[in-house]
Amino acid sequence: MPTLGDRLRRADQRRFIGRERELALFDEALSDDPPHRVLLVHAAGGMGKSTLLREVARRGAARGFEVFEVDGRALNPVPGDLEEALDGAFDAERPLILLDTWERMSAANAHLRSRLLPALPGDAVVVIAGRDRPDADWFQDGWERLVTELPLRPMAETEASALVRDHGAGEDVVSEIVSWASGSPLALALAADASHADPAWRVERAEDDQQLMYALLRRVAQTEVDGGNLDVAAVAAIARTSTRALLAEVLPDVDAEQAEGWLRSLSFAELVGEGIALHDVARRALRGEISARAPERARELRRRVAEHLYARAAAGRPELMVDLAELVDAPAVRWGFGAEGSVDLRVDELHPGDADELEREIESRANSEWFALARPYFEEAPRRVVVVRDAHDKIAGFSIAMTPGTAPALAADDPVMGPWLAHAREHVPDGNALMWRDSVDLTAGSEGDPGSAVLALMNTAAMMRSGLASPRYLYLPIDPANAPAVAFSEGIGARHVPELDFEIVGKQQQCHVFDAGPSGLLGALRAAIYAELGMEIPAGDAPAPSLSSEVVRDALRNLHKPTELAASPLATGADPEARAASVRALLAEAAASAFGDSPDEQLHRSVIERGYLDPGSTHESVAHDLHLSRAAYFRRLRQASDRIADWVLAHRTGA
Repeated sequence: MPTLGDRLRRADQRRFIGRERELALFDEALSDDPPHRVLLVHAAGGMGKSTLLREVARRGAARGFEVFEVDGRALNPVPGDLEEALDGAFDAERPLILLDTWERMSAANAHLRSRLLPALPGDAVVVIAGRDRPDADWFQDGWERLVTELPLRPMAETEASALVRDHGAGEDVVSEIVSWASGSPLALALAADASHADPAWRVERAEDDQQLMYALLRRVAQTEVDGGNLDVAAVAAIARTSTRALLAEVLPDVDAEQAEGWLRSLSFAELVGEGIALHDVARRALRGEISARAPERARELRRRVAEHLYARAAAGRPELMVDLAELVDAPAVRWGFGAEGSVDLRVDELHPGDADELEREIESRANSEWFALARPYFEEAPRRVVVVRDAHDKIAGFSIAMTPGTAPALAADDPVMGPWLAHAREHVPDGNALMWRDSVDLTAGSEGDPGSAVLALMNTAAMMRSGLASPRYLYLPIDPANAPAVAFSEGIGARHVPELDFEIVGKQQQCHVFDAGPSGLLGALRAAIYAELGMEIPAGDAPAPSLSSEVVRDALRNLHKPTELAASPLATGADPEARAASVRALLAEAAASAFGDSPDEQLHRSVIERGYLDPGSTHESVAHDLHLSRAAYFRRLRQASDRIADWVLAHRTGA
């Protein structure tokens, strides 16, 4: 029997109209001997880029390509997230890579050109879609032979008329809507939907955003007539992305599967990761309209969304911390969790030569002795280092952060981290503390800027990869001569701990410690949302657990690396061998217990056991043995890893 998702995909395919010129170029690119292998699609918002990419995905799959789709909105500010999203593409025979909403990740252009795209198979085809015109570097150094630019123009009148008719608008308003919408598929669809809901409605002359909002608000009025869907639209406007689980918990009286299907059918909704996101213009309009029309209901739904995100993040999904922070109105809080990060910057892993580049840069600032004390972390503990790069792949900043459980051996002799670790181990027995040895913005002036996007991205990445679901104690190095940094520390309520102050190369530094409370940073975010809503937090909440799903995924990847496994926060026992063995036993138990008896469940179990637990297997051989394409194998591997993580976290926390 077809699923609801199958029906929605077929409906999406049936409703695709026009774009014959563009599709002809894509058909050439998907041929056996294409003139270009990298297509750069760009257009303003609402011009149908995502819709076009879905059609390209269908055509590519029909021609035997393995399709890998990545939306820039779904990527988290952590190192390696783009590479993980493309798992399997580098081993596929004919991968089709579709990168959508790329304006959110434009800082990765140089990284794409220098590292990722050259590593793809020779028969790969790559489509990158965003709002901005491609930079000149895409058309030099040999890329000009592989790349073609495809500006997505407004729909032609005949195509636009067909789209309006397909959305049910009456013949008497087709020409009026087509003339008003100026070829924007989003505007055409919104206006046609509004006209279909109310035949008396007519478009009005106004600025583009106002036109879209007006048509959208008419669409909202239709949801009231439909009954029940206004709440669904409200939730989608409040949350960055809406999943079936979120809809089920926030709206218990609504059929979550039907609500998800209704959202996916909207002209202004798109699939992003595991959820559904509204077009930016539509989301802003809906939030404003619902807040004005039913302010108390909007407040209650915002509270419920916050509760869902808090519970999920506390259960080991630290990436949802950014979604939770996005519900806070205070810009300073959203900045602090990277939600306002610049599209010209990206978080990355260390590359060979990074330490040398930083040493040269810092030497020019007369701080070479200070960097010499930090450099061992780059060489011996690279997982504790995060760098931020700009659009030209130049390092814009770096941070070194660790917890008592992830601190490398060299930290014990570090004049900074040694005393901090001893203090944390004495005063934070559960290890729920995150310590920043360094957090350096190389783009800032000599006084620094606590509100910089570089610091926000680095600090968010450090929190998300710390292994802590909700860090409680933050140890911060503060320069007492830096007035903005001191003011920031005072503003968040951190306290100066004089006995942990230190001096590096003749410069005095202070240690400030912030206690976020029993529920950690997640609890602090939740408290900020409740304060803005003027509501009381429910009594009797348990503290957030101190482990995250990233700890479990790291353990799976390092299952056959005894040294790294022994350092895992999951490990128990006195000596390294016993600690590594305890993690292997825990993950083996999880694999035996986390899956059901159905064939699909058992396939997930086989993927995780063969892909990670079996030391003699390669991903390619497992995919072959299980009769899975590489794309399907890596998708199931990620899903099975999440199941293992959920089981381990529940087992450890008693949830």
